[in-house]
Amino acid sequence: MEQPLLPEQRSELVENQSGKWSSYQYVGRTGSGIPTASLAGTDVSVDEIRSAAAVSSAGYYPSLHGALDGSPEFDPAVQALVYQGGSYGGSRPEFRRETLDEVEIRELLIDHVGHRCCWGSRPARTWKIHAVEDCNVYVGTLDTFTEEREIVKETEPYLGGSIDGKDNGPELSVWELDLRSQFPFLFVPFREVRESIPHSEIIEKCSGCAGRGELVCATCNTDQEPGHYKENQMTQCSTCYGRGLIAHKDGSDTICVKCNGKGKLPCGTCGSRGLLKCETCTGSGSLLSRSVAIIKWKTLSTRKVSATKGAASVPDEVFHRSKGVQLCNTQAHQCTPAFFADSFFLNMFSSEVIADRAQVPTTARVICERHIISVVPVTRVTMSHRRQSFSFYIVGYSRDVYLKDYYPSRYCWGLCPCLEWLKL
Repeated sequence: MEQPLLPEQRSELVENQSGKWSSYQYVGRTGSGIPTASLAGTDVSVDEIRSAAAVSSAGYYPSLHGALDGSPEFDPAVQALVYQGGSYGGSRPEFRRETLDEVEIRELLIDHVGHRCCWGSRPARTWKIHAVEDCNVYVGTLDTFTEEREIVKETEPYLGGSIDGKDNGPELSVWELDLRSQFPFLFVPFREVRESIPHSEIIEKCSGCAGRGELVCATCNTDQEPGHYKENQMTQCSTCYGRGLIAHKDGSDTICVKCNGKGKLPCGTCGSRGLLKCETCTGSGSLLSRSVAIIKWKTLSTRKVSATKGAASVPDEVFHRSKGVQLCNTQAHQCTPAFFADSFFLNMFSSEVIADRAQVPTTARVICERHIISVVPVTRVTMSHRRQSFSFYIVGYSRDVYLKDYYPSRYCWGLCPCLEWLKL
């Protein structure tokens, strides 16, 4: 049975803000493709968004708090640029995008060069733009939001008082704990909480001292059998060698200050008591033991990039942090490959991303998955002057410039620590 993603007290507020929910049109239906000509402008209802992350296993939380708040926000201007169809077969689909003229290209490169103190701007201003090539990159992600629970034992000295044991009720299992008040937003990178399991406290005899509260001093009872000890064990004073007196060159003797004339010293560890207070139970002889649940929420991400030959030299991290156009955004308990009615390539790419799903630990279970396919516009620009040439890339709708290999007007020969291209 599907449960609402939002608390009941917020349902009226959500229904009164239907205009706000209509802005979530980039959230696609599970198993559906991008908004093509037949689906363009179709709104996704609030009920569909609520059920997007519904958990199939019975007995889970009545609500998943903050499910929609965990979804990424995107620029509405970028959302308006959607894929408008393509051809069947293995070819890559095309989509509408803004073209860059020569003035914009030079301004972007000049701004990029201006942030590097040892680079000159003359090639960016004067060299001829030899070629401008569009080489779009497709980025697929599968975020698996998991919850992992495990039990550890914690002990502390028992100093008396009442305990929460089995007399107050049966001990709950780790998956019976109600953690709705601590449930995080969906797809947070990581969160960990610790929760004591009710009715799990018991009083145990301290294993370190066998319930005695004291331990035999190993310094002054080295030769004794286990469990036996002797009191008032003394050691010879190392200053007066057991005489109690200190001899001087003139033949006189004085009382040894260290042993006060006794010639022997008590044990420096236990004071010759023969016993030491147990540090584990602080001398009480008993320990209070309880079961503590450690709950970890984390997002396991699988990322895949499909780049054309022209953009193959750009690291994948550049595309992952760039802003593109979402072609598909689905949420479900377990996502399936997206279906694009007019692109066999995107169907295969989505299937490859799903097939690389991150492995979930045996102590965890999947709460929700989110599958996103986006296209990042990439423009490769080649500039030339006489027999010299160099290339750079303009990536994403934020128009970030990536230039790594060669720039002709560089004066520090890689010795300046300010060069960001050394870190890429």
